[in-house]
Amino acid sequence: MDEVSRRGFLRKAALGAAVAGLSAGSVGGADRSRSVPTTRRSDHSAPPHRLPLVKPERLRPGDTVAVVNPAGALYSATDIRIVVERLEALDLRVRTGEHVLSRHAYFAGTDEERAEDLNRMLRDPSVRGIVATRGGWGSARILDRIDYDALRADPKVIVGYSDVTALLNAVHRHTGLVTYHGPVGMSPFTEFTAEHFRRVLFHGEAYTLENPVRVGNDLTHTADRILTLTPGVARGPLLGGNLTVFTSILGSDHVPDTTGCIFFTEDVGEELYRVDRMLTQLALNGILDGMAGLVFGRCTNCDPGSGFASFTLEELLDQHTGTLGVPVWYGSMIGHIPDMFTLPLGIEVEVDAARGTLTLLESPVA
Repeated sequence: MDEVSRRGFLRKAALGAAVAGLSAGSVGGADRSRSVPTTRRSDHSAPPHRLPLVKPERLRPGDTVAVVNPAGALYSATDIRIVVERLEALDLRVRTGEHVLSRHAYFAGTDEERAEDLNRMLRDPSVRGIVATRGGWGSARILDRIDYDALRADPKVIVGYSDVTALLNAVHRHTGLVTYHGPVGMSPFTEFTAEHFRRVLFHGEAYTLENPVRVGNDLTHTADRILTLTPGVARGPLLGGNLTVFTSILGSDHVPDTTGCIFFTEDVGEELYRVDRMLTQLALNGILDGMAGLVFGRCTNCDPGSGFASFTLEELLDQHTGTLGVPVWYGSMIGHIPDMFTLPLGIEVEVDAARGTLTLLESPVA
């Protein structure tokens, strides 16, 4: 069987296997009978339908990946050259979207142009992965223009974070495809970031993600520490993304069913009253009291500021989750940071909040 035929066979096999469906998440040691804050959702509207899980084929050296820009504009041709060189250093061939350097105000082209760049790559069978160039703002504006049928017919890897959260969740919601919260092309591919990118997308490892312990010139390690807010172990499908972007698409039909999930989130540059407001949005939409556990990555530059008074982030998280009886911890390598995990949305995971670990219980790719 030649390579093209083998690839076609694997794609059909992955789609066929998806009819088995996604098993419901389970919670270990969670006391769901405890009272919850009054901000919880009072209605019992049905959650969106959870489609059978579909995994794209793993990336292989020599595969073609596309670089597209669904959000904010780039301002230098040098930037896109650096993105291409990063991906080529992973032994990938790279194609760039026609409008990757276009500008329409703060967007990388008009909504129509950005959507067409993405759809052209979704419809191209030679493209095995799509990497967003950067975040910013704009992905949510094109969600109704995406060719989801093309992805159903030919599942492929889609990677990004920050504003790309909207795209990752919409694709998973409408197709059941596992998508990947990981570096964008403009992210620094540090040794740590590149290692986890490879382990998930090339090697398809089911392994435990745990913050590194790097002591440096000190008696103990001070960087990348975790903070356990509610200890416990839980299992469920992994879902989430950037807090600002995820809450911005609540109420649309582009949000996956989060019931029983392990929810992860992160943010950057947000004042803590805004974080409070967004956690309240999650609560009012039934996401917090429906989840099996919460992993908050980093809230980079989210300091109390110089106001009269402010809760800390840890206090806010405890206020919103402390009565839920589910594992909650803060500080994972998720967010606007140089060293980051690549996280597969939709697959079954286990979290241990006391240890600060997130274990992939199945291969994240086919």
